[in-house]
Amino acid sequence: MSKQIAIERFREPLLKCLEETFSNVQGIYLDKGTALFATLESVTAEEASEKPGPNSATIAAQVEHLRFYLDVLNDYMRGNNVQKVNWREIWETVGAVTPDEWNNIKARLQDSHAKVMSTINGFEEWDGPDDIDGALSILTHTAYHLGGIRMTIGLIRGRSS
Repeated sequence: MSKQIAIERFREPLLKCLEETFSNVQGIYLDKGTALFATLESVTAEEASEKPGPNSATIAAQVEHLRFYLDVLNDYMRGNNVQKVNWREIWETVGAVTPDEWNNIKARLQDSHAKVMSTINGFEEWDGPDDIDGALSILTHTAYHLGGIRMTIGLIRGRSS
């Protein structure tokens, strides 16, 4: 006899954690005002362009990497054939940004997030080969980079104090 949990028992906590990570802190694991989108709204293009160290990425590169990751994982979860991707390209090419470029990067992240959430909310059954691992990967990978972005902000702002 197999023991299975109801889909909603998995989906609801997953969606709450994703919401907390990206947009609306509910006290699950973040402090108020520390979700990704709120964090990024406080960052200027100048801050997004600064490297915290000589071998470190800019915040702009981290955000563009997150956007790219969401797009790739969205295809992965939807069962689309994901070709080999160049994960290094963004780290090697995204550096300083203008205010318009910074706003565009943040808007594209919002769009990619909306697509991913539409995919996740569209799963009627979580029985595909890549739906659960894709959704959990998005949650953990974004949380990892959120921490990195927040640490970078602290380093950059600490220098100018």
